[in-house]
Amino acid sequence: MGALLAVMTPLRLVNEALLTLGRAIGVFAVAAMVVAILIQVFYRYALNNALPWPDEAARFCMLWMTGLMAPTAFRRGGFVAIDTLIRLLPVRLGALISLFLLFVSLGVLIVAVQIGWSEVTGFAGKFATASLYVPMDLSFETWLRVPRSWMMASLLLGIILLISVNVELILRAIVKMMGGEDHLPAISLEEQVGAE
Repeated sequence: MGALLAVMTPLRLVNEALLTLGRAIGVFAVAAMVVAILIQVFYRYALNNALPWPDEAARFCMLWMTGLMAPTAFRRGGFVAIDTLIRLLPVRLGALISLFLLFVSLGVLIVAVQIGWSEVTGFAGKFATASLYVPMDLSFETWLRVPRSWMMASLLLGIILLISVNVELILRAIVKMMGGEDHLPAISLEEQVGAE
């Protein structure tokens, strides 16, 4: 059990740091998405002149928000789950089924990484967005159309973070099954508040 804890502790610390950063960027993405939508609403309905870029910018922000926030939700048990059967079973059997489901999730996530990688680097990732541009320099003279691969990279990064969280949850489940729940590192106060 000591070896499992020795592997899990650094992984937990890395996950906490990455997910904290991801949540901060995700909050910024939500705010930017709301601003883009409000700009579009104003131009479309007040000025009767819809802009081409806010819809695409809002989608871009939504994808990044999803990719960065989903691992936190997974780690905290925030995904929709039907766990009535597991709660009715004896504790050990329920834990074993939960561990099995975590391994199934890991398999699905590994396949998703392969698909995500092909979306980022493949044929679809070579195209540029229709109307979303970013400045190439501080003089704002040269602009670049945002490649679609930048959007798809959000989901790829989210899946990679989900794998890291999944591995941590597997290790936690194994330690609990071995009776070492009292040896598990305490979760941070922020996560305790979020889980309640």
